[in-house]
Amino acid sequence: MEKLMELVTVRAKVLSDATGAISEIPVILTSDGPFLPLVDYILWRQHDRSLSWMRKVVHDVALLLRYIKANACLPVDSESLFHSFIQRLYSGTVGPDGSDPSGLYWKPENHRVIGNILTRLTDFSCWLADRQGGNVLNPLRSASTYDEMVAITASMARKDRAFLGHIRRSISPAQAEASRSTLARRSPKVSVSDDAVAFPEKHFEDLLLRGFRLVRGGGHDPLRSRLNIRDCLITLLMHGAGFRLSECFHLWINDVKPDPLDPSSAQVRIHHPSLGEAPDDWLDERGRPIKCNRAAYLAGKFAMKPRNEIMNTSYAGWKDPNLDGNYYMEAYWFQPELGKLFLLLWKTYLNELIHLPRVHPYAFVVHKNGTAGDMYSIDNYKQAHQRAISRIGLIPSKASGTTPHAHRHAYGRRLMRSGVSSQVKQRALHHKSIASQAIYTAPSATDVSNALNAATHTLDLLAAEGRHVKPVFDLKKLLAYGFEDVDPDGLLSGPNPKLR
Repeated sequence: MEKLMELVTVRAKVLSDATGAISEIPVILTSDGPFLPLVDYILWRQHDRSLSWMRKVVHDVALLLRYIKANACLPVDSESLFHSFIQRLYSGTVGPDGSDPSGLYWKPENHRVIGNILTRLTDFSCWLADRQGGNVLNPLRSASTYDEMVAITASMARKDRAFLGHIRRSISPAQAEASRSTLARRSPKVSVSDDAVAFPEKHFEDLLLRGFRLVRGGGHDPLRSRLNIRDCLITLLMHGAGFRLSECFHLWINDVKPDPLDPSSAQVRIHHPSLGEAPDDWLDERGRPIKCNRAAYLAGKFAMKPRNEIMNTSYAGWKDPNLDGNYYMEAYWFQPELGKLFLLLWKTYLNELIHLPRVHPYAFVVHKNGTAGDMYSIDNYKQAHQRAISRIGLIPSKASGTTPHAHRHAYGRRLMRSGVSSQVKQRALHHKSIASQAIYTAPSATDVSNALNAATHTLDLLAAEGRHVKPVFDLKKLLAYGFEDVDPDGLLSGPNPKLR
């Protein structure tokens, strides 16, 4: 639970009708009980929204309620109060003297985060006003010429990127002429996100063979005695097939088979958590296989929900990727030998599973005695990956490209350098929009530096042929002006730097 002044966010089971179906959702508890408007809103939207979205909405509403409580004495209307709330997210609540009479002590928040908070709270406010009456916190107003131009341009860009964009409707003139009273600030343009650093390929083999080594013994099988096969398999799915970490945790035992086109390689299909086709080992009273999707299979055979709908440590998200069939993602191994390695390790891993109790169909399980056979969690894998990275002498960090998600970026960079078409990269990465692959396939800072160094060599050759005038810098002459010491007064260096 997370305390927010007198507000507490908890996990609750809600019975909303006369059936036995129970919705497990996050709610806000106040001194007067659950904050019911938000409960109703989440129940209304839960069929088309993820658990991650629910948690974010609860967090956002809790922030707003805290702010309203801290400013209850101010005689302002709801629209002005909401506008002030967004401003405080940008500026923080602490004054120049370090004091904050409100007791909130908020630090300035990231622009992109604030934009998302603004969108979610505006949607909640509009829904609430439509259902229960009252004022919208962020109402529409007449747009300026600039706002109107931005709205039309954004709509055209979305249409161009969208799948089947030629049949997508553009915004109407009336929509373009209106904008919200409180708008988010524009975030600075960033070529490549900080988390787009790829895992260094030269260390991948070392990570598998030395990083994921076992502390415990593995019997007479030399492979099992050396490697944590489970963690190697998860890592291969990301590094060799480009899956997101959360997607790997939706893999079922029957989702892996020898590839019909190459039996030495693995055919891996990660199915949609609820809509994917279920195995045929669930039988009716006459002994016939029950044809159903995975949500029905999990509910009927195991009395559980898909992992993207449960609110505990076994939760695994689902980002609605582009699917290859009804309804699954195919693993496209790149390079192909990684698919062969996966199948080899998979056969060994199945021998481990035989000895573990399981009351679920998921492939990756805990090996420890107390919880052996339970679903393996994403957090546990992240910890294992971090230990493996440290074991091979690297530092676990986004900047170093040594986090789990960096393996997907390595896959994308490999695709970029291979020269395959954008359509192939989109299909391999399972992106709905061809523009989404940019973050995975854009050149890194090292790539840009290497390219410019090569270009400099080209200019040198052109200058030698007299076809280019190269700017010349006389370093000896510059040093005569005292540039040999970059910090002569010790402003930034030395035992007592004056500037920090």
